Parts: sequence; structure tokens; C-alpha cells
Amino acid sequence: MKNALLAGLAVATLLLAAAVYVSQGKQTPDFNLARLTADEKIALRGEIRAYLLDNPEVIFEAVDIAESRQAEAQAQQDVTMVQVNAAAIFDDGYSWIGGNPEGDITLVEFVDYRCGYCRRAHDDVAQLVKSDGNIKLIMKEFPILGEDSMRSSQFAIAVKQLAGDASYKAAHDALITMRTSANEVSLSRLATTLGLDAEQVLAHMNSEEVRTEIANTRALAQRLQITGTPTFVMQDELLRGYVPLQAMQQLVAQKRG
Repeated sequence: MKNALLAGLAVATLLLAAAVYVSQGKQTPDFNLARLTADEKIALRGEIRAYLLDNPEVIFEAVDIAESRQAEAQAQQDVTMVQVNAAAIFDDGYSWIGGNPEGDITLVEFVDYRCGYCRRAHDDVAQLVKSDGNIKLIMKEFPILGEDSMRSSQFAIAVKQLAGDASYKAAHDALITMRTSANEVSLSRLATTLGLDAEQVLAHMNSEEVRTEIANTRALAQRLQITGTPTFVMQDELLRGYVPLQAMQQLVAQKRG
């Protein structure tokens, strides 16, 4: 917001400076602040200050324009980044795939099990996928909130690699609602609850295969400039942060045209 405000102020200042010079009958094509004399600069500052005091809404208009342009530039940059990294996003060969694998809309989520907004989004995403019936969901393990986050993702990936997609989904749903610390005791208990060999799962958590998957996802997130969770990719668009169910449904409808 600060950068946008400064940009807006700069734009407003230059526009006002040009307006002042026009009102004084001077030519704007060659307008250059560096060429003004000391007295002209003082006069110009006075004109600008007086105008802004009389018309403070100009600043907010300039800020709105600057922020809008910045958002448009970011959106276009996101589209380009998604296109360049499409294979790693949509077809990495290891990320869990749910929903309708043949769906016409693909939704990718970068998730951290200890993220409050990820937990909030969990039910919304599940409801979206279930009610729509034509959405392919891809889950990316992206632990960024400490050791509990890392252990949770390691556990989920180990379960997927050892026991398959159905067991991963059960582990994922349990981890996203887990309130206790993700330690050896709680994870061993969860593995047993899922009908798995707890000792085998815990041993596999620190395997090269699990570490590689997490490292690959982190590298992808870095290329996409993802720094927080949840972050979604819907078709060619990056959605940074929590998106409520209704907004998700509207975006799906827009993607379908």
C-alpha cells in the first residue's frame, strides 16, 4: 500500500505540475522539473499544495489508478509464470489428485497443515469439488510454518508413497483438523488409526523420496513467487490466500465462460 501511495502521489504531482503550467500559459511538451529555477519550484510547490488542500480526492484517485495498474501487471505476470511452469504444476507425477481426474477445471492447492486459513479453506474446497463434480483437485505439500508443518507433510507424503492415494486423503483430512502437536506419538497413533504400519510410516518420513518431493514443491513455489498458504492455481490464474466458497464458485463459472 505504501508503494502504491507513493506512486499515486508522484503521478498526481506531475499531473498537477503540468496543469499549473498549462494554466500559466506555458508549453508542457518540454516540461522538465529539473529546468525550473528556484523561484519557479517554490511557486510550483505552492500551487500543488493549494490544489491538493482544495481537492484531496485527487490523491485517492491517483492511488486507485496506481493500485489497479499494479494488480493488472501482477495478474499478467502470474499467467506467464503458470504457463512457464505448467508441467510442474499440473503433471508432476507425484502430487495427489482428487475430485474428477477428467474435470474441465483444474484446481491446485499449496497447503500447510498448520495454516489457519488452509484449515478454513479445507471444507470450502471439499464442498466445491463435491457439488461441482467436474473439478480436478491437485494437492501440493508446502510446509512453511515450522517443524510441526514439516512433520505433518512428511507424514502425509510417506503415507501416499507407501499406501496410496486413498490413505493419503484420509491422512490429509485428519492432519488438517489435528489440534495436537504433530509429534512421533500423535503421528504413530494416526497411522495406526488409518490401519497402517506406524513404524514403517515414521521411518519413511525421513526418506530421500519424501525430502525430494517437498524440495521440488518448494522450488516450484519459489518460481511462482508463492510465499504463503493457502495459494491456489485455477487453470491459468494464481489465487493468493483464502478464497471463500462462493467466490471460488464464481471463478469456476468465469473460467468456463
